[in-house]
Amino acid sequence: MATLLWILLSTFVISAFSLIGLFTLLLKEKSLNKITIFLVSLSAGALIGGAFLDLIPEAVEHAEKFNNGITLTFVYLLVGFSLFFLIEKVLHWRHCHDGKCEVHTFAYMNLFGDCVHNFIDGLIIAASFVVSTSLGITTSLAIMLHEIPQEIGDFGVLIHGGFTKSKALLMNFLTALTSILGGVIGYFLYEYTIFQITFLIPFAAGGFIYIAASDLIPEIRKEIEFKKYLVHFGIFLLGILIIYGVKLLGE
Repeated sequence: MATLLWILLSTFVISAFSLIGLFTLLLKEKSLNKITIFLVSLSAGALIGGAFLDLIPEAVEHAEKFNNGITLTFVYLLVGFSLFFLIEKVLHWRHCHDGKCEVHTFAYMNLFGDCVHNFIDGLIIAASFVVSTSLGITTSLAIMLHEIPQEIGDFGVLIHGGFTKSKALLMNFLTALTSILGGVIGYFLYEYTIFQITFLIPFAAGGFIYIAASDLIPEIRKEIEFKKYLVHFGIFLLGILIIYGVKLLGE
């Protein structure tokens, strides 16, 4: 029971980081609009970095325990990438008419991707605490550090996509709560979740790559002025470096 309490506490604290966007409520609309595109750049870098430096290596490590596991890892990655491609088309068809969208589809895509990613975080946290409390705490701290830049970037993506600040905060928080669900399921079904993690991690990586490459990076490329474009590129690289730094701290 103590292990379950640790899992619930850790996943709840991590979920609370999704409310980091509260500081933007103090900003005027004009100021917020100026920084959201920078947050989009940060998020794009964090998504790419998270996929290639964190999720894919983690998936390969788990996959080595299964026959043809590594091949299946990249199959699942392609499934995730392709499914996000399909989902975006469906969302665009349902929410956009005559080429006009009140909320860009990449905002919904980002929320869906976060649900999967946060659920996986919960499974990983649960598995870590089942092994030992110290490993669980270390893993939770690493995930917390990873969530800070990601949640800031995600909030900027939602605002840039057309959400109001209050709705962006609410939706970000609701998607973050899936980590608690993942933690509870991971605790009670630990023996069965290893295969689920092996599938879900590359699936989430495929979604992250699609969102960053298909939706967020093209938004950055709209900047015409070369100097400002270089700034956005630098923030994009910063997002990757932050994820890399967090991964090194967690090892």
